[in-house]
Amino acid sequence: MSRKAKHFLLFYAVLWIVTFITITILLSRGDRGLEESALFFFDIARNRNFLIGFHVVFILCYLLLLAVQYFIKLYRSQPKSIFFEQLGYRFILPILITIIGFKTLIYANSYEWNDYQWDNSVMNTKGIVNNLHEADKKHRGMSVFGWSDDNTEAINGLIKANVEWVAVIPFLYQEDQTTKQIEVPDNPETFTRRDSSFIRTINTLHEKGLKVHLKPHLWMSSGWRSNITLNSTKEWDAWFESYRINMLRYAKIAALTEAELFCIGTELRTSIKKQPEKWNLLIDEVKEIYKGELTYAANWYDEYEHVSFWNRLDYIGIQAYFPLTKIENPDLETIEKGWDKHLLELKGVHEQYGKPILFTEVGYKSESNATIKPWEWGNDFSILTKKKSNRTQQLAYEALFNKCWDQPWLAGIYIWEWNVRTSEESASTDLNFSPRFKPAENVIAKGFGKSNKDQ
Repeated sequence: MSRKAKHFLLFYAVLWIVTFITITILLSRGDRGLEESALFFFDIARNRNFLIGFHVVFILCYLLLLAVQYFIKLYRSQPKSIFFEQLGYRFILPILITIIGFKTLIYANSYEWNDYQWDNSVMNTKGIVNNLHEADKKHRGMSVFGWSDDNTEAINGLIKANVEWVAVIPFLYQEDQTTKQIEVPDNPETFTRRDSSFIRTINTLHEKGLKVHLKPHLWMSSGWRSNITLNSTKEWDAWFESYRINMLRYAKIAALTEAELFCIGTELRTSIKKQPEKWNLLIDEVKEIYKGELTYAANWYDEYEHVSFWNRLDYIGIQAYFPLTKIENPDLETIEKGWDKHLLELKGVHEQYGKPILFTEVGYKSESNATIKPWEWGNDFSILTKKKSNRTQQLAYEALFNKCWDQPWLAGIYIWEWNVRTSEESASTDLNFSPRFKPAENVIAKGFGKSNKDQ
């Protein structure tokens, strides 16, 4: 093996070690221990997107190393004037052009004329929850991510936006759609460090007067939980048993913390269709442990109509990412019309089961195409390829509240998603779902601030 090849492999190995140490330490500062963080790193290290990102970083770092070696050699062998000339033309200038081009593209894609006037009068500046739920029984909910050891500022921001219910979302894990079992703790009867952090968060929310919806999600490195595909009844039974063990643990957490609502599952379409009897047995077990209200979060497409146990739950939970338009940058009237057929179908489901409907998730990215396929996620490079539009996100929420909020069958809405790490500066170029520091936050606060007693 040549000397260059050995250096290449050594640099590759060193970067993996540095990445492992860095990510493990960062993860262990949250709700994971050091050992658990290390094991979690090996899980995400097999993820396709992570591998692509790592190798992009590796190539950039290796090219930088080669450049440094080249210019050191040039500095030692050539006059200083030639060194600085080559350094400027071959290194500094290309980097400057790349940075300027990158910044220009981001500015062009994120610039938008929007005459929205922020209405401070609808924000809750009292610092305490209005508790409008007592008047109309509607959930003013938010799915929240980015919890830390001190969540005071984050919770105050939610209260200011008239949020009264918070969806706390732990994650279960399996590798992909064909994985035969979900990961189960070594001792399911004992709460883990991560469980304890969720318990602490729920207790803090309760202390601040907020109600809690405990809503565990199944997360995969690749694929989608609605499309789990197994080969036999035996495999399906083994998968569900691992799911059952995890969910009973979370039911105990819901009971211990007196969470007001517990979600027994989210977007598990293939299991819902294949294993209805398993779900009924799970509901029986959950009800033995947890005495609060129950729901299930069914996807808006090809799932909620297949759930056979709605009559055993308190709410028909729907992930309400309904497509509303076929065009980008729609006006308010167009978005509102997009709701009409969906509202008729939802009213029919409510009448069929006699249960209120809860939008367990509904959200819109701040992109010009947000109302076409609301369920689609962006990626780290979206700002380079897609057009940011706070106005489209804002109008989508205006339409949501105008068309849905006063429906007598609607028990409430959980917005997806509020990221407590979002800063005012980052929001200016953020295309993702979080409404924080965007006009959508003000629209949500206005919608949640309304009560039936105001009509």
